[in-house]
Amino acid sequence: MRFLRTPPRTTARLRMAIVVAVPVLVFSVACGGGDDSAGGAKKDDAIADVPDAPSASAAEGGSRPSTRPASRSASYDAHMKYVQCMRAKGGYKDFPDPKLSGYFDWTKINEIGSRPGRNEGIKGGENGVCVNELQAALTAEPEIDQQKAYESMLAHAKCMRDNGVSQFTNPTMSGGKAQPGGRPNPTSRAFDEESPSYKQARKACETKLLDGLDGMQ
Repeated sequence: MRFLRTPPRTTARLRMAIVVAVPVLVFSVACGGGDDSAGGAKKDDAIADVPDAPSASAAEGGSRPSTRPASRSASYDAHMKYVQCMRAKGGYKDFPDPKLSGYFDWTKINEIGSRPGRNEGIKGGENGVCVNELQAALTAEPEIDQQKAYESMLAHAKCMRDNGVSQFTNPTMSGGKAQPGGRPNPTSRAFDEESPSYKQARKACETKLLDGLDGMQ
């Protein structure tokens, strides 16, 4: 089944669902849906089971390695394995490196997915070929302090409103977890995420979000 084009806001909610609803990922991606975490697998086991894949430069006959942090972390390595899979097998040779902090660069990922014909497979690769690597990467991500996450998203929401997106809603706390703000509801058309004014506001407010939150609202 083909992946539907997912706007940045919906992508953010799918990403939140990855972390919270572990068993959903494999089923949903297989049917053309969003991501999810590894179902019950230990972090170390999940990462160890992911085979190495050649980087984009290697696949194209080049020799330039991807940027690596001075002190590699398990999270960075797991994310890099997913990136390598997406470049070599997933159909995205331009898939961006993870951040040195051990998180995906969602700003760049969403930018690639927003191009015509490029959203299909942006999460998990074409036909879900990189789903296992995605699971391992998300499982290995450093845990974010939920109070700090809420405060960061709240500052971002206020900034978005100050920059012209007047109906951008605040985040909430539910069960000790920070829930992203943004659209008043999932089906709301309160603002156009593809409009130049919205993109300008996001650019102005991107520093308000902590690493790991940049694709969540």
